[in-house]
Amino acid sequence: MVDGGGLENHCTRKGTGGSNPSPSASDPGGAFDRWLAALERRHLANLTPSELARALRALSSCYVERRAKLAQRGALDSAGKRAAFALFYAPLHFLVVREIIRALPDAGVTQVFDIGCGTGAGGAAWALETGSPRVRGIDRNPWAIAEANWTYAQLGLSGRASREDAARPTLRGVSGSGILAAYTINELPDLARRALLDRLLRAKRDGARVLIVEPIAKRMSGWWPHWEGAFQQAGGAAREWRFAVPLPPRQRALGRAAGLDPRELTARSLWL
Repeated sequence: MVDGGGLENHCTRKGTGGSNPSPSASDPGGAFDRWLAALERRHLANLTPSELARALRALSSCYVERRAKLAQRGALDSAGKRAAFALFYAPLHFLVVREIIRALPDAGVTQVFDIGCGTGAGGAAWALETGSPRVRGIDRNPWAIAEANWTYAQLGLSGRASREDAARPTLRGVSGSGILAAYTINELPDLARRALLDRLLRAKRDGARVLIVEPIAKRMSGWWPHWEGAFQQAGGAAREWRFAVPLPPRQRALGRAAGLDPRELTARSLWL
């Protein structure tokens, strides 16, 4: 989700090796590498590396220090911030979701529905990893919708993103489908979050697989224990993840220039 996507705490400032080693960021089919190259051509044409690093610092600060203001003004209100999101955080979203899917049992799906899809990276990662070419994303940010549709096309997916409020998604629990909400639930109003939980549990009973991904930091997620209990009662599982995934050179250099040291990716998940 772009208007409040839980950007903090994707990467630690000191790599510890992690408690859950994961596969390397290999890309046998080349789709991920081609997408990264296309991202650079798309977003670096009018920005210098120093301008991009400043935009990334501003974007990270917006989420870490001024989260309460996001509802009033979007975090992606400049070309620099949008480029920083697309070039740095979107690939991190892709890698985190991909590594979680690789580690989960029975994650194969026939299609993916991505709630608060942002640039489409998370849903695309699930679809590619499980061999499903079909993905549908929703977001309320027009730039994100256009970017997600571009992402799906670049990665060779049969995908479509459209404008819809993540608080009230048109949700159908189709058997064999996957429902993803990555860095989205924490940004919803309390009433909408409670209503969405009930709908996700119904979707699971109808045969869908449900994956929630959020930052590992707990200070912004007072709702998490309730959701964790509900998922576990429904037969699901909660996990915390630490992935020692080597980042591509551009993302590694950009993170360091912005004061980040992304040698370890972290997240937590709920899975049904």
